[in-house]
Amino acid sequence: MTPPPRGTLRRAVALLEVDRRRAVQAVVLGTLALGCAVALAAVAAWLIARASQMPPVLTLSVATVAVRAFGIGRGVLRYCERLVSHDVALRGMTTLRTTLYSRLASGQPGAVLGVRRGDLLARVGADVDAVGDVVVRGLLPGAVAAVLGVATVAAMSLIWLPAGLALAGCLLLAGVVAPTLAAAGARTTQARATDGRARATASALGILDDAGPLAVAGRTATELEALRAADREVAAATDAGAPTAALAAGIGQVAVGLAVLAALLTGVPAVVSGQLSAVGLAVVVLTPLAAFEATSLLPAAAVQVRRSRAAAARILALLDAAGPSAAPRPAGAAGRAHLTARDLDCGWPGAPRVVRDLDLDVSPGRAIAVVGPSGTGKTTLLLTLAGLLPRRGGELELDGTDVEDLARPADAVVHVAEDGHVFGTSVLENLRVARGDVTPDEATQALADVGLDAWLAAQPDGLETLLGPDGRTLSGGERRRLLLARGLLSPAPLLLVDEPAEHLDPATADAVVRSLLTRYRHRGVVVVTHRLSPLADADEVVRLDGGRVAARGTHADLVERVARYREDLAEESREDA
Repeated sequence: MTPPPRGTLRRAVALLEVDRRRAVQAVVLGTLALGCAVALAAVAAWLIARASQMPPVLTLSVATVAVRAFGIGRGVLRYCERLVSHDVALRGMTTLRTTLYSRLASGQPGAVLGVRRGDLLARVGADVDAVGDVVVRGLLPGAVAAVLGVATVAAMSLIWLPAGLALAGCLLLAGVVAPTLAAAGARTTQARATDGRARATASALGILDDAGPLAVAGRTATELEALRAADREVAAATDAGAPTAALAAGIGQVAVGLAVLAALLTGVPAVVSGQLSAVGLAVVVLTPLAAFEATSLLPAAAVQVRRSRAAAARILALLDAAGPSAAPRPAGAAGRAHLTARDLDCGWPGAPRVVRDLDLDVSPGRAIAVVGPSGTGKTTLLLTLAGLLPRRGGELELDGTDVEDLARPADAVVHVAEDGHVFGTSVLENLRVARGDVTPDEATQALADVGLDAWLAAQPDGLETLLGPDGRTLSGGERRRLLLARGLLSPAPLLLVDEPAEHLDPATADAVVRSLLTRYRHRGVVVVTHRLSPLADADEVVRLDGGRVAARGTHADLVERVARYREDLAEESREDA
């Protein structure tokens, strides 16, 4: 498995836009909190040893107060450090996730075409969290341990130099060697585990979202086995790194014992010779027990860095595929949008071409209907026109610029797909996916335009009615029209609509298609539909058959001269009757 390139984590952390002053504040608070723990151990050791000598009580009063102060300070400062560090991390995650959403929305649409929905969810969810966690669980603990280690060694050296030097060596063993071993063991483990978790998320989401279709197709057992395989891979990756992690943890404990033993071996002779007091010996022996609290977090911090690097690579791959952010189309561009296809070939990457040699001109004020038998490439054509699929041949330009060279073709073209996602939130918020400032009046009008006014009036909370995940509380026709209303509210001047009349009764279906071809003609419309009756309002009807243009012209023209078109229209009339 190829490791992420150098600088991957650095690039991702830079996208967090961490407030350095807040980060320094978190390091200072963390150092003070653990410093209180070390000071508490030292003062408590001094107090116990000195009290055993039965001095006047007033001699112990300052130490007694100090023990209480350090005990309280440790808890309070630790709480403050948690508040600051988590605030830094959570703000960073918000910034990164916002950047990711913005880049995916404004960049090349093909960036997410090859990514399964569950995998995409893992990248914008768990992977972003993993990158943010590196601040709290990786970088800040390392900085705190470094500062505290230097300060503790300096203080110990002032009391007894050999004990201070021994403590320095043991801290390096626990704070450098142990994390290095942990990181080495996590190098391949985290990469494998990250990919396994992504596949498990993708499989689980697919099983939950498409349980019915999978059962009908007999693929439920296959998908469940894929989920189990991904889970086994994560478990195997975790088990593979366990021995190294255990060794790293063992080295940390050994380092504590060595520091205490070194303090005893060097301190006892010093007490005998009068170089060190008995109370000082208690301090240099017991203080290391608290000094290693900071280094005990470093193996886990090293593992977190590896985990975050693997997650960062997946996020950056998505960002790089989307391309750089671009400025919005200038004001007034909506009226100039002109989509032109010449000798256009369409097809999914790696699959045969399904549409060939198509010429098409789409601009505001023009309504075009695309018809033809199922499987002839109508949906693939719309995806290509929207820039969601790369063209397989010919030319496709938007306002004279190749669509594949545009960073934001979605500013001019909105594609209303058959299987667009419906979010588990209110009706209004689902419509605001197209435009964040949609007002309730605009939303109500858009729903009325697609024939959902009666449905909206029947909802208990109107526009605030909550919809089930992916529109499961809606019928097929209601779901399709809600997606259409969302597309109508988009500011894009060109509308590409895929089968808006599906799952509707003939009268409603014709009304929806006719509304698109008349009321929204000023924006430029391309409608893929099986309904022929309402197409008299289209400027042009393009009939595809076998992946090529079999006929084109106005509805009346095709009825007059194309026998197959006339037969399909007659068959539709008989079915409607």
